[in-house]
Amino acid sequence: MANKSASVRGERGQAAAPPLSPPEGGIKGGLRRRASWFRGDMALAILVLSPSIIAVALFIYSFIGWTFYISTVDWNTVVPDYTFVGLKNWLRMFRDNRFHTDLRNLVYYAVGFMTQCIVFGFVIASLLDQKIKSEALFRTIVIFPFAVSGVVTGVAWRWLMQPTTGINLLFARIGLENFQPTWNSNPQWGMWAMSIAAAWQFTGYVMALYLAGLRSIPYELREAAAIDGAGTFGVYRHVIIPLLKPVTFTAIVLTGMNSIRVFDLVATMGSGPAFATDTLAFFMFQSTFGSYRFSLGAAIGAFMIILSAFLVVPYLFSMRGEVER
Repeated sequence: MANKSASVRGERGQAAAPPLSPPEGGIKGGLRRRASWFRGDMALAILVLSPSIIAVALFIYSFIGWTFYISTVDWNTVVPDYTFVGLKNWLRMFRDNRFHTDLRNLVYYAVGFMTQCIVFGFVIASLLDQKIKSEALFRTIVIFPFAVSGVVTGVAWRWLMQPTTGINLLFARIGLENFQPTWNSNPQWGMWAMSIAAAWQFTGYVMALYLAGLRSIPYELREAAAIDGAGTFGVYRHVIIPLLKPVTFTAIVLTGMNSIRVFDLVATMGSGPAFATDTLAFFMFQSTFGSYRFSLGAAIGAFMIILSAFLVVPYLFSMRGEVER
């Protein structure tokens, strides 16, 4: 009797339990899941971005790979020669005295250019953030040089830095006849002078970055710091500058990339005596198209790509961290 009641309860429990549907597996289940992923906004995004992705892969990354490949062959004449020589062109580049001069010039130019752009860009943005009258006019005047091409900037500043005209003529008119620097023609200070012309063009863009960052800081934070007894200097030191670290990092990356790839200013203003204002990009151009040493030029270009990676890769990781937070 007990066994019979147990079997009845088992049958009732089995009847009460809902039937289990077989799990979706195998090839059909995988295809169905993939089809559901490739729908709606995801499909539209892939469709819209595909031309750009293909173009970037073809015209940027494939040519970067081609540059590294050419740097390992023996193509140093007009006739192409794809004989593999390993790091021979790299060793030739590292032993070249002009390459050593270009590295020194890169350090001088980067320090001068980055410092001027970041400091003056931040100061001008802080002044414009005070809600002054005719702010739009001053903002346009400061950012206007960024719209001018590097060639036009180089031609204008080449005239301004002539020893007998331009800025030196203004110094003579105000009684500073003894102060007549040679500017970009000076073998020791040529790159510092070159950085002035470049900073004049790029400071407006950095100013726009900082101004956007300043306008994004809530006014309540500044007011709270002022209530706690912090003066203007204290507010900038403990509130504004720390909050603008992402903007500063972006400005460092952009100005650093510009320092590595600068070419148009040198091409228009001249490299000066003893390669006073020579750069890696100008050295690469002359080696490739002037001396037909294509593999040596590719090695210089590949070296510039590696230098740029030290700036771009940390920036991409920082942006990824910002998105995840």
